[in-house]
Amino acid sequence: MPPTDRIRDHAGQGAPTVAAQRTRRRLRADRARQLADLLRHQLLTGGFPAGTLPHESTLATDYRASRNTVRQALDLLRAEGLVERLPGVGTVVVAQKYPHGLDRLMGLAETLREHGYVTNEVRTLGPAPAPAPVAERLHIPPGADVLYVERLRRLNGLPLSLDLTYIPLDIGTSLLGADLENTDVFRLLESTTGRRLGHAEITLEAVNADAHSATVLEAPRGAAVLMLERLTHLADGRPVDLEFIRFRGDRITMSGLLHRSL
Repeated sequence: MPPTDRIRDHAGQGAPTVAAQRTRRRLRADRARQLADLLRHQLLTGGFPAGTLPHESTLATDYRASRNTVRQALDLLRAEGLVERLPGVGTVVVAQKYPHGLDRLMGLAETLREHGYVTNEVRTLGPAPAPAPVAERLHIPPGADVLYVERLRRLNGLPLSLDLTYIPLDIGTSLLGADLENTDVFRLLESTTGRRLGHAEITLEAVNADAHSATVLEAPRGAAVLMLERLTHLADGRPVDLEFIRFRGDRITMSGLLHRSL
């Protein structure tokens, strides 16, 4: 008897009917989530080049799952906006997530240059007093002015991220007349300072979109977004760029190459 059948039999032995049904539903939900993870990876890596997933019966056979489990897994992917069910066609891929590497220090346009053109809508630009946590991170006196920039960034016209940027004013002033609509801040910093960027400290977490972010990103209010906090330093170690970047989670996927070191 397959291990999964033994688990189901053991779960149901001696249990009341309602409890046994709950156990079966939980196990099916667990298997559906596992199958959705496998299918999601294929969706995002071009595993279905024709844009259509195999029939439910084929998926059930290939993954040794029940039809109900397959349907539940596809429902999860549909809720994420990755697939849709079309009458007479089947389940088709309707969305794409773009890869964003975490192992190189690059601007968004540099990162996604193979996937299209990045444009920036500059929503706010100008000097502003640095909040205490910002001043501390940028190693400037409390209350000193910084250049504050808020940009909505689009890839091929679709909203992708909302970036809030703080730059020390002695460096940021030179960006006031720069082409922020079509150029990454990283490139502008290097060109205006004549120095290379060196490294960045990053934190990545999932947060719920607030009303403002959701409106700007054209995402449902409360939807999960990927929040990337990044403090970038020049090659000499000076911190020059503190960013809080909210990515639409349904349009970006983060990846990196890790090496084990003990």
